[in-house]
Amino acid sequence: MILGALAFYLWGVFRVNRLQPRHPWAVSKTVCLIGALATTGIAIFSFIGVYDGELFYIHMVQHLLLIMVAAPLFAASSPIDLAWRASSGRTRKILSRVLRSFPGRLFGHPAMAFALYAVLIPLSHLTSWYNYTLEHESVHNTEHIAFLVVGYLFWRQIFGSDPNRRRLHPGLQFAYLFLAIPVDTFTGVSLNGATHELFPAYLANPRTWGPSLLLDLHLGGVIMWVGGDTLMLWPMIPIAIRWMHQEERRAKRADLMLLSATANPNN
Repeated sequence: MILGALAFYLWGVFRVNRLQPRHPWAVSKTVCLIGALATTGIAIFSFIGVYDGELFYIHMVQHLLLIMVAAPLFAASSPIDLAWRASSGRTRKILSRVLRSFPGRLFGHPAMAFALYAVLIPLSHLTSWYNYTLEHESVHNTEHIAFLVVGYLFWRQIFGSDPNRRRLHPGLQFAYLFLAIPVDTFTGVSLNGATHELFPAYLANPRTWGPSLLLDLHLGGVIMWVGGDTLMLWPMIPIAIRWMHQEERRAKRADLMLLSATANPNN
């Protein structure tokens, strides 16, 4: 699947560069796609994927890699923009119709993306749903897809050039991420403060190695709390800088207009 996604993306890049040689596809976006696929592969097929059902803290590392690293890289790679530019004729019309449809506009809205993220994180770690994923491998695999999809919808409000009717001002992007931090904090603190094992699947199959069940749970909570907050904070730095530069340019334009009006009082 990962190799197939890479091949399809590279085919799209080749087609865009052939059809629009004066506006080639940005190499940085292709690098982001490769990074996203590599991160996904590490999270699922490396030792992390091997032990994610045995150790809760490894499971938490996996989830952060998917939703906090791979997903923003997928968003930065702008796959929908690439598909639109690489397509033509009937295919482009269908894609445009989908983007303009009610579901397309709904799931592209920042409020919906934020709501999905705010629900998914605690639901998948603080409820019986997590235990259900431990007991059913197919559900667990579906959860991986959910993390990537919801993560992509969340981070596309910040990164990339995929079509979106509502482009957030840098100030709103900063607030968007700032308001998401308590979601990770609440989930992590709740897990770290647990006084007993929360998931029966771990009790039914006790380990004879590694940290105790409670310590494992607390480690996962700390990783979600500290790791999740840190990964949410770092994009706020360039956003704040971009916001500051945008306000400086606006101030300079206002000064020039004022000087022009002062120099030409009759106009």
